Amino acid sequence: MDKKSILAFVLIGIILIGWSIYSSMTERTIDTVKKDSTETTSRTYTEKEDLNTDETPDLTPGEKADVQIKDSLVKIDRFGRYFADLTEGHKDYVRIETDLIKATVTNKGFTILRWELKEYKSWNGYPTQFVWDKEGELFMTFLSIEGKKIDTRDLFYEFDNLSQRNIQLTGDETFTLRAKLEVEPGKYIMKSYTFHGDRYHVTTDIDLHNMGSVIPSRGYDFQWANGIKYQEKNSVDESTESLVIVSRNGEIDEFQVDDMDEPMEESLTGMIDFVGMKTKYFGVGIIPEPYQSFDGTVDVSGFQRNAKNSGMIRRYNTSIRIPYDGGNMQNTFTVFMGPLDYDVVEQYKLTEMVSFGWRFLIRPIGEYFMMPIFKLIHKFIANYGVAIIIFSIIMKILLYPLSIQQVKSAQKMQLLGPEMTRIREKYKDDQQKQQKAMMAMYSEYGINPAAGCLPLLLQMPILYALWSVLRTSIDLRQADFIWWITDLSLPDSIVHFGTSFMGISSISGLALAMGITMFFQQKLTITDPRQKAMVYVMPIMFTLMFSNFPSGLNLYYFIFNLLGIIQQVYVNKFAKNKLTLEDLAKMPKKEGWLQRKMKEAQEVAEAKGRSVPGKESESPKKYTKKKKKKK
Repeated sequence: MDKKSILAFVLIGIILIGWSIYSSMTERTIDTVKKDSTETTSRTYTEKEDLNTDETPDLTPGEKADVQIKDSLVKIDRFGRYFADLTEGHKDYVRIETDLIKATVTNKGFTILRWELKEYKSWNGYPTQFVWDKEGELFMTFLSIEGKKIDTRDLFYEFDNLSQRNIQLTGDETFTLRAKLEVEPGKYIMKSYTFHGDRYHVTTDIDLHNMGSVIPSRGYDFQWANGIKYQEKNSVDESTESLVIVSRNGEIDEFQVDDMDEPMEESLTGMIDFVGMKTKYFGVGIIPEPYQSFDGTVDVSGFQRNAKNSGMIRRYNTSIRIPYDGGNMQNTFTVFMGPLDYDVVEQYKLTEMVSFGWRFLIRPIGEYFMMPIFKLIHKFIANYGVAIIIFSIIMKILLYPLSIQQVKSAQKMQLLGPEMTRIREKYKDDQQKQQKAMMAMYSEYGINPAAGCLPLLLQMPILYALWSVLRTSIDLRQADFIWWITDLSLPDSIVHFGTSFMGISSISGLALAMGITMFFQQKLTITDPRQKAMVYVMPIMFTLMFSNFPSGLNLYYFIFNLLGIIQQVYVNKFAKNKLTLEDLAKMPKKEGWLQRKMKEAQEVAEAKGRSVPGKESESPKKYTKKKKKKK
């Protein structure tokens, strides 16, 4: 190929790459515009503060006055005479930085525009920012005495005695930011935020002063809309953990939208302890009257929509109704906005927001057993990957009494393997006799065929609790281990497919290692020829399924399986006093419940002249005769 051809290919490549970048940027811009247009709250009024009508060209003073009058009439029609003038103003901002957060508050609606956690980053390295809506959160809505639906995000508050716009706090320092919304002299709403130097919460006071002639007795709603901004790369995984939690009368209610075509709406009345929204690792908790219950109503709504790359977004709105009987009334809320770290949320009595699995069995195991052990290990082991390995060893030791029963049961079944094969060959055409011979063999050697299943069933709640703890533990988020494993909360993908098959687009290295150990473990334990296919099918199936799981979870299962293999090999090859068939025959016989039931079923089947359910009849001719007799 000559130089001109090479140069031509290079130029074509540059043009294609440039066009791809331009197209992706254009599509991203269009998607952003579409998203902004669909994600904002439905609003009738269009903001006017950035439009200076005095600078509109080709308008006479009289025409300008007409435009202003028209705008005023529109505002009065939309907001009523009390609030129309408050829709005009100049946006102002106050920025507060503490040891843990960076916050931005605006006077328009006196909402929190940004709430960043300094110690956490989103998946792409940007600050963890909680607020979806560009108009801010923690706002009020109410129906005015004139029947107008008022959203305070449309109104301009006036900061109260504010001398600086950038506040720095540390340690136990606090700062209170106040703003007033005055509708008439002596009639106003005073709202405040108190920030703390070393806490993830803000204390909010809402004071209604002589607003009885403006706000009827239904009162107002204190709201957080649009849920929490997503922080993780996998939006489907984060949506799975995204929900609303309401603690009412000491009981927990959880709400989650799960159908794109059916938005969710719920209302709950009672003594409200807190209202919370969560994603996988972060949460917002609104606590009326800090650590006390509030007698009121909570409204919850949510919807689901699709996102890019087969993603999914779930949004939730929560609203606490506050009744108002006129005069002066103040309500206080502690609003937590932070990581779902158990030690952190415990300070706010929000531990129910941390996922530990099913509440009545799994959660207590994870909350009071698994997690304390794991945290204790990490106090001495800084690397979370190494801590998981130590944790796996400890769990294997604690579960030894159960696992050794599985090992022994597998060993006994291996000894009976040749006898079972002989019986199947001898009675291959007579299922009833085959089963009877099997039962006799089990009785002769004192074997319970289900003995290996019971220890496994007893371990299941513990293993599921462990799965819940490791899957949603914020400690593993963005924690690296070794080599290619840089985030124990994400799959450690080593092979990527061009397309997704059944939701699987890559293979995890640790999931593959776990699948290999599962193969060898089953190779050592499964002796029944009819189950040989499981030796190959199960490891492949679990490798694919676990490839979407966090690498920290797969690391645990890999080590746990590896220890199980070591235990099985030791019992089979190196343990003293190895069992033989003669030893089994001499052992005391104890008929188990399952053996007794199987024996009873066999006797009933023999008495009726047929095999147990699911088996072929001993004599098809008898069935034929009965059938003819019926005719």
